Amino acid sequence: MAQRKTLAILPGMPDAALWALALLLVLAGIAGAVLPAIPGAPLVFGGLLLGAFVDDFTKVGWFPLVVIGFLMVLTFVVDVVATALGAKKAGASPLALVGAGVGTIVGLFFGFVGVLVGPFVGAALGEYLARKDLRQAGRAGLGTWLGIVLGSAAKIALMLAMVGVFAVAWLV
Repeated sequence: MAQRKTLAILPGMPDAALWALALLLVLAGIAGAVLPAIPGAPLVFGGLLLGAFVDDFTKVGWFPLVVIGFLMVLTFVVDVVATALGAKKAGASPLALVGAGVGTIVGLFFGFVGVLVGPFVGAALGEYLARKDLRQAGRAGLGTWLGIVLGSAAKIALMLAMVGVFAVAWLV
């Protein structure tokens, strides 16, 4: 009977527990698409890599894992580009982008509503401090917020694609 490889950090852990940990990592990662304090895509990748490990990489080998890794990197690109395009479209200043980041972090302390409203308020305040124009501050806040929301939606789609690649490799 062939002995399965074990992770040095998880020796002797049963497969069911490893699968539960892999699923937990994937779910936490998907939550990280909208919660900026959680590194979403790397957690999804880690969970899927752990799932492949549990099966000794027999069903999910190097090629699907490379594709999943590429999709993980793409989530970072999409996040930056979507936010920047939203801000640029609204004519936002660099201070508006800083404000959106600060607003996102502060928003975490106010739950889901804070995560939604924080980036808008932060970008608007940053833009107002930069230009002293209330109307432009509102436009910059909205544009930056829309970029963040669309970027989050794209990140969720990419993370679900990561899970889809894993599932197809597992089933085929």
